[in-house]
Amino acid sequence: MFEQIGLAAFGVATFTLAGAVKGLVGMGLPTIVMGLLAAVMPLPQAAALMVLPSFVTNIWQVWRGPSLLPLLLRLWPLLLGICVGAWLGAGWLTSGGKLATVALGGALALYAGLGLATWHFELRSRHEPWLSAIAGVATGVVTAATGIYVIPAGPYLQAIGLKRDELVQALGLSFTVSTVALAAVLAFDGALQIAIAGVSALAVVPALAGMWLGQRLRARVDPERFRIYFLVALLAIGIHLIVRGML
Repeated sequence: MFEQIGLAAFGVATFTLAGAVKGLVGMGLPTIVMGLLAAVMPLPQAAALMVLPSFVTNIWQVWRGPSLLPLLLRLWPLLLGICVGAWLGAGWLTSGGKLATVALGGALALYAGLGLATWHFELRSRHEPWLSAIAGVATGVVTAATGIYVIPAGPYLQAIGLKRDELVQALGLSFTVSTVALAAVLAFDGALQIAIAGVSALAVVPALAGMWLGQRLRARVDPERFRIYFLVALLAIGIHLIVRGML
């Protein structure tokens, strides 16, 4: 009983923290949830618990943006590619065992490393149609294999010259499609069951509370300093998961 209470408290704290980070920087919920919950439960279960909080917070992020239709027309190859990639990667998360843990750690470490790098990608608009599709397929495969979906969609969207509000909305759009694709893959593999879906629905509450708190703190916290601390923590979690999966 005490173990279940402790696990529930850890889950509430994890989703609150993940929501707060998302409220501050516009992303980070799946990376934190998967990185922390992977320490206390199987990866498919952690991914299934993340589905509804991720979906709700991403829908909120999409609808608050200014340019939904233009972004849909511009990014549809990316979004379609995510669905195709998730289909190609179906089964990796639920059957990968320690390899899936290593893959998750590698994805977290790569994301943190790219974020800590001082150089930035810039892509010319003429390359977008085909690069968008490739980035989408790769993101879908990573989503299906690890439960996180910021690589490579996040760096790609940051490289195509979107304004700040457009970028936040585009990230939310990409993450929403990735969440739906992940939910479909987990349901097909039998990992997203009614009982887990019910707990995932409950996890929406601390995630939204954390997101509200993060948005309130945005004006009081140095976003660049917070981003660095966040990425360093993710790098440490990623390295830990890689080592644990290899032992």
